Amino acid sequence: MLQKTRFLLFVMVLLVTAVAVPTVCMAVPTVNLGSTSTFAVLAGTTITNTGPTTVSGSAGGDLGLYPGTSFPGLAQVTRSGEVHLADTVASQAKDALVTAYDDAAGRTPVTIIPTELGGTTLTPGVYASTSGTFQITGTLTLNGQGNPDEAFIFLTDSTLVTASDSTVSLISDARPCRIFWKVGSSATLGTNSDFVGHIFALTSISAQTGASIRGQLLARNGAVTLDTNTIINSICVIGPGIHVTKTASPAALTEGPDSVTYTYLVSNPGTVDLANVSVADDKISDVAFVSGDTNNDGLLQPSEVWVYTAEDNLEATTTNTATASGTGGGTTVSDTTSATVEVSTVEGAELPDTATPWYSLLIAGFALTMVGAFGWWRATKKTHG
Repeated sequence: MLQKTRFLLFVMVLLVTAVAVPTVCMAVPTVNLGSTSTFAVLAGTTITNTGPTTVSGSAGGDLGLYPGTSFPGLAQVTRSGEVHLADTVASQAKDALVTAYDDAAGRTPVTIIPTELGGTTLTPGVYASTSGTFQITGTLTLNGQGNPDEAFIFLTDSTLVTASDSTVSLISDARPCRIFWKVGSSATLGTNSDFVGHIFALTSISAQTGASIRGQLLARNGAVTLDTNTIINSICVIGPGIHVTKTASPAALTEGPDSVTYTYLVSNPGTVDLANVSVADDKISDVAFVSGDTNNDGLLQPSEVWVYTAEDNLEATTTNTATASGTGGGTTVSDTTSATVEVSTVEGAELPDTATPWYSLLIAGFALTMVGAFGWWRATKKTHG
């Protein structure tokens, strides 16, 4: 009887322990990007750009095509990386993209959620919809639950469409480098939308006017279309990190000296909030903060991008360097970026003070002509006098 009682007590302890100890969920592992990691944009057929687009990032700002070679609008792209058109580097990156696409597509278990992601908050996991598509209207919030290594993987059979002015917001250590979108056909990012994550599209990707992307635009078989976009492809940093990009408007002064406005975008690719963030320019003393501190706490969070601007009057071609710095976890981090503005020499510009004005030459020529005519008249008069 005593042994039976002890056995029952043992079973009860096991049951209580099982109930009391919470279930530990396995972390969602990241997708291996392989040699695509340095490419902010990669396409199969063409890349088309309209307007000034900026491509950068601590992971790399490369642009690539394979097997295509057509890239209209490349001259208007300010980039921190290299351009690879149908070369070995682009071919290897395309192979790595296929591997990453298949990896994401095969992830399980999959949670089925509604097509509309706007207005929802999601935790790390693998997600799909019954319609086979996803759309974002308004704000999608991704909650990392305090684990910066957790991943979010979204799977569509066909399209991904984000509305104009839509936003992907990151909280509680969710990071752009851990967000992946496997798109079965094509993705469209709406005008002035703020998108986060790596897009693996089977066909094409279109970033409409003013859309900003923290991640990558990678299209396997079709085209990538850009229009006045900002793309930041950052690495995953454990600890404090900072990244800055810089663009000039206009990018060149084709009609001679004029005023230029510089825009600086400062982001945090790390896992630690940054204090005492500042931007300094080696040629401009006044760089002003504009926006980006969404919660007004004076700290640059990994989910934020701070905007600074400065103006300068350029008389000649100028290259200047900006340095962004901040402090997090007792460590000061910094990053630098440069921009060059070409200032053209305008034909027909005013002559220097030492030059003889055109009207002085005309008067002198007229005087010489009159003197010559008078001399001829005198000579003729003597001959016939």
